[in-house]
Amino acid sequence: MGVYEPLASKYRPSTLDDFVGQKHLIGENGPIRRFLEAKNIPSMIFWGPPGTGKTTLAYIISQNLYYDFYKMQAVVSGKEALRKIVKIAMANQQYNKKTILFLDEIHRWNKAQQDTLLPYVEKGIIILIGATTENPSFTINSALLSRTKVFVFKQQTEEDIRNFISKVSKKEYPDIKIPKSSLEAIGELANGDIRSALNILEMVTTLATANAKEGEKVKITKELLYEVVQKPIYYDKSGEEHFNIISAIHKSMRSSNADAAVYWVGRMLQAGEDPLYVARRLLRFASEDVGNSDPQAVILANSVYESCQKLGMPECEIFLIQLAIYLSKAPKDNSAYVAENMVKEDIERFGNLPVPLNIRNPETKLMKDLGYGKGYEYDHDLESKKSDQQCLPDKLKNRRYLIQK
Repeated sequence: MGVYEPLASKYRPSTLDDFVGQKHLIGENGPIRRFLEAKNIPSMIFWGPPGTGKTTLAYIISQNLYYDFYKMQAVVSGKEALRKIVKIAMANQQYNKKTILFLDEIHRWNKAQQDTLLPYVEKGIIILIGATTENPSFTINSALLSRTKVFVFKQQTEEDIRNFISKVSKKEYPDIKIPKSSLEAIGELANGDIRSALNILEMVTTLATANAKEGEKVKITKELLYEVVQKPIYYDKSGEEHFNIISAIHKSMRSSNADAAVYWVGRMLQAGEDPLYVARRLLRFASEDVGNSDPQAVILANSVYESCQKLGMPECEIFLIQLAIYLSKAPKDNSAYVAENMVKEDIERFGNLPVPLNIRNPETKLMKDLGYGKGYEYDHDLESKKSDQQCLPDKLKNRRYLIQK
C-alpha cells in the first residue's frame, strides 16, 4: 500500500495548461502568461480568497523559469529565515540565476519585517511573490506595495469546479456514481475554493463507501452532501470583508432596499459577528440617515440595542432584521450629519471664535459694564416668538448649516 496523499495535493497543477481558473491572469493575453513568455517576472502580490491557486501559480512560475524557489509561511517565519534565503539569492546572482521567495500570508508580517524585504526586492536580489487573503492596501507597507504588482485572484466559478471534480472523480473513483446534480452541489458547497471541492469529494466518497450495503453500487447523492457539508462563510472580523459587509448594510438601507439590508445583516450575523456591533451601526444609521424625518427611529434602534444586550444570539437576530427593515423603509434626512461636518470644518478653520456679547450672560456688574447681554432679545416676549438677533460669531454671522432641500 502506497503512502496516502490527499486529492488536493495529488492534483495540484504543475503547468499553466493544467491550472484551473484565473484566465484574466494566465489566459492567452493574461499578464502573468506574458511575463513567463518573456522569461522575466516582476515582484508580485497575489491577493484573493483561499483555494484560488495563489501558491500553485507561484510554484508553476518557478518551474517554468527554472528559478530557485523558496517558500516561507509568514505566520511562523521571520527575519532569520529571510537572511538565509537572501544569502543563497546573492550567491545565485554570481551565476545569473534568479531567486523567487514565495511568502504566504504576507499580511501576517509586521511593518518592521516587511521593511526588511525592501532593499532585496528593490535591487532584484529576490523576486518576491507575496500571497494574501487581505486587502494589500491595508496590510502591506506602501513602500513595499510600490515595488510590486498586485494581481487579484477571483473565486473559482462553479462551472470550473464541476468540470475539474468530474475529471478527478472519473480517474479516482471510477466505480462510484456521481450524478450531475451532486457535482453541481459540490461546486456550490466549495464556495469558489477548488481545494475545498477536492476535500469534499474525498470526504463524501469515503462516507458513501462506508455506508453502502454489500454488493450495492456506491452513489454520491445531493442529500448526503448537504447532510455532511456546511457551506463555509468566509469572514474576518478585523479584515476587509467585515468592512465590505457593514458598508453594504448601510448603503442598502440608505437606498431603501430592505431585501438587501436584511440579507447583509444576516450574512454578518451568521458569520459570527457580535450582534451588538451590528446594533451600534444601525443605531448610528438611525441618526445619520433617517434623522429628524422620523425621530422615533433612534428610539427604536436604541431599544433594539438594549434587547440584543439582554438576549444575545440567536434570539436577538430577529430584532436586528426587523430594525433593518424599518430603517430601510423610513424616510431619509441626513441634515444633522451634513451640519456636523460643516461645523467641524468651521471649527478647524476659525478656531475659538468669541461668543457674541448679546447672548452672553452678564453674571457680574463688570461683565454687564463690558456689554455682556447688551441688546439681547427674550424671544418669548416677542409677538412672533422669534427674534432675528445674531447668535453666531461675527465671522460666521450668516452661516447656514441646515441646507434647505
